[in-house]
Amino acid sequence: MNPMRGFTLIEVMITVAIVGILAAIAYPSYQQYVLRSHRSEGMALLSEAAARMERYYAQNSTYASATPSRLGLPANSANGYYSLSLGNPTATTYNLSATPQNAQAQDTACGTLTLDSTGLRGAAGTTATANAAVVSNCWR
Repeated sequence: MNPMRGFTLIEVMITVAIVGILAAIAYPSYQQYVLRSHRSEGMALLSEAAARMERYYAQNSTYASATPSRLGLPANSANGYYSLSLGNPTATTYNLSATPQNAQAQDTACGTLTLDSTGLRGAAGTTATANAAVVSNCWR
């Protein structure tokens, strides 16, 4: 008689349980990594907008009438993770914001990224508004 070969049901169940535990630990970390990598798109959008605002100021001596279309900027980032808002620029100041949308809206830690005319960076997430260290982590 030939001996039976293969795995028992218990061995398969233990393997499935181990894979499930590893996946439960790894998947949230992966999601946070993806959100952080998409955040760079919002930062790039704000940096480009700030550069164009400064160019506009150099040519017109005011920020007041700057609009995204007048600056040649799109309303949304390249992959649609952030939407750009120039706020209400005055003659000498502006406050840009990149609001997360679509899949990036799950980024509650950093939320809306901001950049003003003095170069001050900000984040309006649930934990970021009260903690400067979290804001700097959002902008890394």
